[in-house]
Amino acid sequence: MKRSRYIAQAGIIAAVYAVLTFIMIQTGLASGPVQFRLSEALTVVACLTPAAIPGLTLGSVVANAALLPVFGPTALLDVVFGSLGTLLGAVWMWRFRKRRAVALLGPIVTNALIVPAYLPIILAAGGYYEHTIFGVNIAASWPAMYAFGVVTVGIGQFVSVYILGGLVLVALRRLGFEQMFGLEND
Repeated sequence: MKRSRYIAQAGIIAAVYAVLTFIMIQTGLASGPVQFRLSEALTVVACLTPAAIPGLTLGSVVANAALLPVFGPTALLDVVFGSLGTLLGAVWMWRFRKRRAVALLGPIVTNALIVPAYLPIILAAGGYYEHTIFGVNIAASWPAMYAFGVVTVGIGQFVSVYILGGLVLVALRRLGFEQMFGLEND
């Protein structure tokens, strides 16, 4: 029974994460040099159940694969490395779940460091680097774009995870999420 519950929880988390990301992709906020993914608020569930680790990772794979028609094969970088950032962030959250402030840093740090490393390649393939940002020709300066991406992805992650996700975590705990789903709150 526990295994079935774990798989069901992971599947539900994956589906909700993917749907929220799809919605943000439609708004244009989920991909680009400045990113905001509402789905990242859901990563806080990794503080409550280890089923969130595979759930969030699978949800990220599915959601990032939706960018393939937009960015072509270069979007596979996001499928692989973006999902890796999600996986590492979720593992971090579960590991530090007893210390909320530290736990919530996981997805922020992993995504802010990993995503900007490949984002210039994807965006250049999609023709998004024909402009200058703050007077810097982005296409000619990967280090400048990486630094810009660390800041912008980090800010988007902070808003999604620390602010919105923090509220989600408080609400789930007040609703008795752990008890409703038979989870241990150790």
